[in-house]
Amino acid sequence: MSNQHQTDLTVEKAQQILKDFTCLDIKSVASVAEKQVLREAVLLVADSSDYQMLGVCATSTDEGFLALETYLKALGYQAVFDSNAVPAMTGSVYIKFNTLKGSYYIDSYTGTYRGVLVSCQSSSEDGITGTYGHLPLDLFVD
Repeated sequence: MSNQHQTDLTVEKAQQILKDFTCLDIKSVASVAEKQVLREAVLLVADSSDYQMLGVCATSTDEGFLALETYLKALGYQAVFDSNAVPAMTGSVYIKFNTLKGSYYIDSYTGTYRGVLVSCQSSSEDGITGTYGHLPLDLFVD
């Protein structure tokens, strides 16, 4: 995948921005400008990898799939889920999505984290491999 995003960020700076969110329960984004920088960091790091795995921890199935769709669209993937095909679940959920295969797994989730994990995968040494998050569920919602 090779979306060309124009940004002044370097890959190293993008990774540092994303690491600030790693394993935090909730780290809020204080401003529109901070949200834009975080978006750019996610897109830049993802563009430097071969594919991504997304893990969404959400309060409900609807919230989880909305977050997943917005992240996938931002990353340049087709993201259309048939709500009738999604298993009906009550309570918090974890959704894992593999962009290479275009497949997902959903299960109930009892943890307290809410947000999106972006795991970048690369087969080459110069590609990015790493996991970032929990990023805000609404990062790519305007």
